[in-house]
Amino acid sequence: MLKLLCVTAHPDDEAGCFGGILAKYSEAGVECSVVCLTAGERAANRSGLVDDAALKAVRRKEFADSCHHLGVQHCEVWDYKDGALDCADVNEVTGRLVSVIRTFRPHVVVSFGAEGFVTAHPDHGMAGLFTSAAFQWAARKTRYTGQLDEGLVPWKAEKLYYVTTEFSLKERPSVSLAPVTARIHIASYIDRKNEAFAKHASQIPLLPIFKHAQEQAGDHELFHLVATAEVTRMAAETDLFAGIREL
Repeated sequence: MLKLLCVTAHPDDEAGCFGGILAKYSEAGVECSVVCLTAGERAANRSGLVDDAALKAVRRKEFADSCHHLGVQHCEVWDYKDGALDCADVNEVTGRLVSVIRTFRPHVVVSFGAEGFVTAHPDHGMAGLFTSAAFQWAARKTRYTGQLDEGLVPWKAEKLYYVTTEFSLKERPSVSLAPVTARIHIASYIDRKNEAFAKHASQIPLLPIFKHAQEQAGDHELFHLVATAEVTRMAAETDLFAGIREL
């Protein structure tokens, strides 16, 4: 079975940034897993909740409901501090992601680029940096050798992609986005993507903004191919699993 691992920073990223591909590939029989590094407790929209612990619990449930709606088979929220992933222990976070990759053994890994995607959120950028390192180090026998002693084995995923786009948000800091190399047609999954985002009831005020962004993106989610298991020439793609197996 083909497998896809998606690493995000906050609950709702999975729907807003990756919902189309998660729904599309899950329906096509790809086993999908999402790891969210924070519980999003510093969100401006709080549904009247003052206590961070209460908001974390709500957002974890919303995340699980969203992933279920998208057809994602595995999802988990970690507990790194929202808004402070740049202060997290790089070795620890990367090591945990290496363990996930060695355990789940994905063929394709997707996350953010260092710029933080169109929102320029530092947490997004850090999620991408941790994921990029984990993608490379999971395949090396010299990295996190304690995991190997416990029975895990190195795993070389086939491809790493960053989500990207062709528009910017004027109200956000300037970003230098990665060029588009893969255009994934998701027209049949936009309604489900919107429905998944709506599962994040605490963040409902953001739904109109999200829908407007999707309208600008059109019928596709866009990605940049960052790394491959075997050296290859860059080519325009319409399938994240191109060269692995055509779906």
